[in-house]
Amino acid sequence: MRTTILVAFVAVALAAPASAQCAGDLNDDGVIDGADLGVQLSAWGLCTGCAADINDSGVVDGADLGLLLGAWGTCPGVPDWATVVQYAPDATVVTDPSLRAAIIATGRPWRVRDTATQVEMLLVPPGTFQMGCIMGSDQWECYSWEQPVHQVTLTNAFYLGRYEVTQAQWQAAMGSNPSAFQSASAQVPAAQVPNRPVERVSWNTIQGYLGETGMRLPTEAEWEYACRAGTQTPFYNGSTDDGTVGALAWYSANAGNQTHPVGGKAANAFGFHDMLGNVWEWVNDWYGDYSGNAQTDPTGPVSAACRVFRGGSWNSGSGNVRSSNRGYYTPGTTLNSVGFRVAKTP
Repeated sequence: MRTTILVAFVAVALAAPASAQCAGDLNDDGVIDGADLGVQLSAWGLCTGCAADINDSGVVDGADLGLLLGAWGTCPGVPDWATVVQYAPDATVVTDPSLRAAIIATGRPWRVRDTATQVEMLLVPPGTFQMGCIMGSDQWECYSWEQPVHQVTLTNAFYLGRYEVTQAQWQAAMGSNPSAFQSASAQVPAAQVPNRPVERVSWNTIQGYLGETGMRLPTEAEWEYACRAGTQTPFYNGSTDDGTVGALAWYSANAGNQTHPVGGKAANAFGFHDMLGNVWEWVNDWYGDYSGNAQTDPTGPVSAACRVFRGGSWNSGSGNVRSSNRGYYTPGTTLNSVGFRVAKTP
């Protein structure tokens, strides 16, 4: 009987990528334990596209064993607000093995949709990074407001919108569309206009959308960590070359003085699109000067005159379309170059 059960478990492990409650829960019982270990050891070796290959490398080996042992115990499970699209990170999207391992180690699904709004979100794992302008680009030096560089540790995983919030998503929740770019153009056909990012939304106005949907804005530190995706360079492709920005972002050199449908440019190593260019993105923090001290889960000043936005926009030059650059305005300001993306806590 025991042999029959084990064979059945192995068949599941060999059949398809993991879709269990968490990566490593190979028998889908909500806990990672000796039964899952047995399944993985039985699948040892070449095993393309199977659940036991937790890191999606095409082989079940010591790396997968380490991930399984690291997640030992009860699975965190799927957030009650989420519908799972893909549990384990796609190796063709999250190409860095260390980032995939960090995502898998949380025990939570990588790619989900908020069930109520259908906003697609990706998991960002905990981690430590250097926040601020570490190096300038080939054409631009660091700005004073991006320094000093300081160490930031984020202790909790969070979900972040894969794309900027679109006009259609705003309209669905709020019943109106404040955006300036609501017409078709030579570059954006009418059918794609609803997929342009919403803009002309103030930080204050966004609070209504967040209240309606149960979302939140990311903190400034969360935003930069997610944008950098393990890089320390000005651009999240790992380059200092301003000439490479066009592959990543809609900005002044290629946008044609308008926003574009989300997701049209290359993603970063976490899988996020348009974190550089298209529209600036409001974050939750009040604006203030950086401290050089190491920080854990920072949320910015207690109060100030302005709120922060990040990432540059369709009318920004390459000097502003950088992972570390910061902008700010009073929270009631509306501009056709400023929108947002949403975050959610598991």
